[in-house]
Amino acid sequence: MKQSVKNIFFEGDVLWSQIDANQHLRHSAYADFAAQARLCMLEQAGITTRSLLDLKIGPILFREDISYLRETGLGDRVRVSCELMRARPDGSRWSFRHELYRSDDVKTAVIIAEGAWIDMQQRKLALLPEHISASFMNAPKSDDFTWEPVK
Repeated sequence: MKQSVKNIFFEGDVLWSQIDANQHLRHSAYADFAAQARLCMLEQAGITTRSLLDLKIGPILFREDISYLRETGLGDRVRVSCELMRARPDGSRWSFRHELYRSDDVKTAVIIAEGAWIDMQQRKLALLPEHISASFMNAPKSDDFTWEPVK
């Protein structure tokens, strides 16, 4: 019976180019799937890549932590969830939890990404404009979501 996993933002097949010498999904492909799920989540929240490019603001990662739970292999179809698990009230810093499930509904990895926004011209941390920050703060939140104090 299929698990009812909420907040799936990416679904796709494992490609030959994503397989390592041990014949399973290579480590960096897990991070690629998580990044694609984040991008799809932002798009659904109304934050398009075009709007960020126009503002010359982009997401920047400080840390990415992957826990590998089960193998994922060639021929598997994966689904990736994305939820905001921690954020500052102004949206300037954030953490997302991604869970990757293979086609038989087994959870194969948990990916935590921590980051912020960068002004791509000044190469400094930036705040999102208020209207985009409001959209960002409407991103799906995990059951254990916490607010991080602004420092």
